[in-house]
Amino acid sequence: MGHLLMVESWVGSMSRLLPRAIAEAGHTFTFLTRDLHHYLRSAPEGADHPLLGARNVLTADTNDLPSLLPQVARLHEALGFDGVLSSCDYYLPTVARIAGHLGLPGPTADSVTAACRKDETRRTLEQAGVPGPRFAVCDGFAAASVAAKEIGYPLVFKPVDLCAGMFVRRVDDERQLADAHRDLDAFPVNARGQLRSPAVLLEELLDGPEVSVETVSFDGRTQVVGVTDKSVGGAPGFIETGHMFPAPLGADETAAAVDTALAALAGLGLDRVVAHTEIKLTARGPRVVEVNPRPAGNRITELVRHVTGIDLARACVDLALGREPDLTTRPTGVASAAIGFLLPPDGEGGAVGADGADGADGADGADGADGADGEVGEGGVLEGYGTATGPDPTAGLEALTGVLEVRLAEPGTRVRPVADNNGYLGHIMATGDGNGSARERVAELLDTVRPRVVAAR
Repeated sequence: MGHLLMVESWVGSMSRLLPRAIAEAGHTFTFLTRDLHHYLRSAPEGADHPLLGARNVLTADTNDLPSLLPQVARLHEALGFDGVLSSCDYYLPTVARIAGHLGLPGPTADSVTAACRKDETRRTLEQAGVPGPRFAVCDGFAAASVAAKEIGYPLVFKPVDLCAGMFVRRVDDERQLADAHRDLDAFPVNARGQLRSPAVLLEELLDGPEVSVETVSFDGRTQVVGVTDKSVGGAPGFIETGHMFPAPLGADETAAAVDTALAALAGLGLDRVVAHTEIKLTARGPRVVEVNPRPAGNRITELVRHVTGIDLARACVDLALGREPDLTTRPTGVASAAIGFLLPPDGEGGAVGADGADGADGADGADGADGADGEVGEGGVLEGYGTATGPDPTAGLEALTGVLEVRLAEPGTRVRPVADNNGYLGHIMATGDGNGSARERVAELLDTVRPRVVAAR
């Protein structure tokens, strides 16, 4: 039996999947956080958050690495850790530093830091010859304005150190570029109390569909678990509206996406990680969007598990303990699985989503995303589903053939205008017989769910 140190977490599905995987494997964990309230407020009413089922729940300033390393070393002497992990992007470099400091298994801190910083990813992959968009890293609007003219509009505007599509925007001209800078400048500290970098990334807007390649690397060998496709909406933002596994690609497209993802992992020097590498299939060939050195969010890991029997959360636990994960495909009877996310209808302030969700399982949002409190608009309140006088269209959805999960926000949930993957009101997951049928099934089911949002009083 192993004893893991978990340093922070998202509060969406992975915050439940990792504790489940740890327990099912017969291990225990100690949970270390700087702000326990961040997790307490995300627990379902009347239930404890699974993270609080840890053997120990301890507090420390997880944002102060120089003071954290000696403190964790003292804890290690007293409690004895066999591995360290986190599901939260903001703390993956910290976890890698702790593992190296304690002599525990894990990827190198430099490789994880380069993957988590979008500007460092771009520079590193460019040097390694891995195809990506034309880009510029800019400090301030004046520099961005010059770089934008050199690359050419339209562009993608990205913070270098936020997640879940927060403040990522398509910009078509200098006015929109200025607006994007102004909005980002008003958010100088992320939801975990970390000061953001002033740098921004400008990227060529890539054409074509987007997929992600799910992989597990151990001792220099990388196994490809599969390729997931992605639906995106919410322009000018890039909101993930759904996923399907496996992606309905031809053999040549699949091979090209996989080869590009493997080149990106090698270029960054990532090993001993579960990785989620996002790829655009452009007319000029695959281009790397991002490399995430952790299991995919948005319950993609559950799509993979339903189709292949492979548990990527369990693989993450095994890697943290220095053990080679079991990635044997097992018959499940499911050819494909898809998930679709519910976004409320447009109102006066635009579409709205769960307030400050941080991937919370009430709305079961992007699992990789801290809510940007007060980021945009005033929002409203979810009154219910369907018409005011008609029957609730959500009743009985879970009992329908092929439906795997239905998670919808409760009436009374506060909502806000949506601009990123924090804005979901819920999701539906269902199976299909391949060739995109799972996505079609999910779309049909979501079309029957009509949320009613009223102005906040």
